[in-house]
Amino acid sequence: MSRRERDPDTDPGPGGAGAVAEDAEPESPEQCLSLLPWDRFSAWLHCVCVVGFDLELGQAVEKDSAYYYGYVYFRQVRDKSLKRGYFQKSLVLISKLPYVHLFRTMLKQIAPEYFEKSEAFLEAVCSDVDRWPPPVPGKVLQLPIMGVIMKLRIPTYRDKPGTTTPIVQNMHQADAQISVALPTVHEVDLFRCFCPVFFHIQMLWELVLLGEPLVVMAPSPSESSETVLALVRPSVILGVTNPFFAKTLQHWPHIIRIGDIKLPGEVPKQVKVKKLKNLKTLDSKPGVYTSYKPYLNKDEEIVKQLQKERYVASLMPLQKSISPWKSPPQLRQFSQDDFMKTLEKAGPQLTSGLKGDWIGLYRHFLKSPNFDGWFRSRQKEMTQKLEALHLEALCNENLVFWSQKHTEVETVDLVLKLKNKLLQADREHLPVKTDTLKKLQTHINDIILALPDDLQDILLKTGTT
Repeated sequence: MSRRERDPDTDPGPGGAGAVAEDAEPESPEQCLSLLPWDRFSAWLHCVCVVGFDLELGQAVEKDSAYYYGYVYFRQVRDKSLKRGYFQKSLVLISKLPYVHLFRTMLKQIAPEYFEKSEAFLEAVCSDVDRWPPPVPGKVLQLPIMGVIMKLRIPTYRDKPGTTTPIVQNMHQADAQISVALPTVHEVDLFRCFCPVFFHIQMLWELVLLGEPLVVMAPSPSESSETVLALVRPSVILGVTNPFFAKTLQHWPHIIRIGDIKLPGEVPKQVKVKKLKNLKTLDSKPGVYTSYKPYLNKDEEIVKQLQKERYVASLMPLQKSISPWKSPPQLRQFSQDDFMKTLEKAGPQLTSGLKGDWIGLYRHFLKSPNFDGWFRSRQKEMTQKLEALHLEALCNENLVFWSQKHTEVETVDLVLKLKNKLLQADREHLPVKTDTLKKLQTHINDIILALPDDLQDILLKTGTT
């Protein structure tokens, strides 16, 4: 369960970046002397928790007006020796700062390695955080975390909502060591969050404006919490995933049911507002369940403007479909019919002041050699992105442990494939972080050193194609 409110003392402001960012000023010797151990850590985090699931106890829910934000990385591994059949554990960062994007990025960096190396690694992470500069609004900060440097800017109350910090564009040659540049520290993808209930966003705006209580029901904690965060300051917003709440919270006056995460280019479906009595289980169809009648008529022009999206982006497979033990998934086939359907609902003819046969123009363009060249370029870009994500997935696995469970032939085959991956990344200039390539090379070396001497000699001399 997630709860969304905002603390005036820690609220980062409307978000994004309108003002020009400055580099963070170094602390004076006097400031450094006045700092106690873990003072810098406390400026960013309250604590770090490891949470196990107790089958007998279940989950305990406590409410407190002096709340904190919790950022969770959940891991579930099949284990037949356990009653539930799975080992379940979460790594949780607790903070008073609502920097969703920052802390989720941080968790993606540290959690996979923590589950391999345990408490000693976590202590090293906390020591890194204790060396971070304070989170001063308006400053560009560089935050080191276990060999990765995150560059970001804390927003101020003067920043315009919905804009992001141009950190990536402004990176200089001297910033070559920057591993991750974050354009925002706290914002979520609003369009993706509201895609299942897209045509009711004006009603949701009214409900939030009037402080009406809302329940968001979603299939996963991340989707539930992101949707809650995308809404702003009603009297109460609860985000839930457990089917138990579908029955318990039926008395709530307004409920948003979110389906699975939509593909980047998928067009929202037009669905009617549904009555609360039709919400019986968490398996109910996505939509808004309420008896609320909006005061204002729907602004169709806003809906048309928000629907401007790229069909080609929907050809990209979801990241969760990328497995380190399988080849990268293929891009979906481009369908001219599907593309033309998106134009009917979100094409430029709906918003452009230039009138004419837009549909005819697009049909002609799709048959021209210019389209073929443009599409091949986009296809190559997305394929390289898939290869890069596959490399990252490989790096996050314990490959040495895998090799110990398999034959020498299978292990040699893996080493050769990994070497080819490194060559491909260099040859095709894949969008992969330098640290990822170094980590993969380390995996290769560790696997080779665990093999017999004769195989070591062969593999150390063997190049790749």
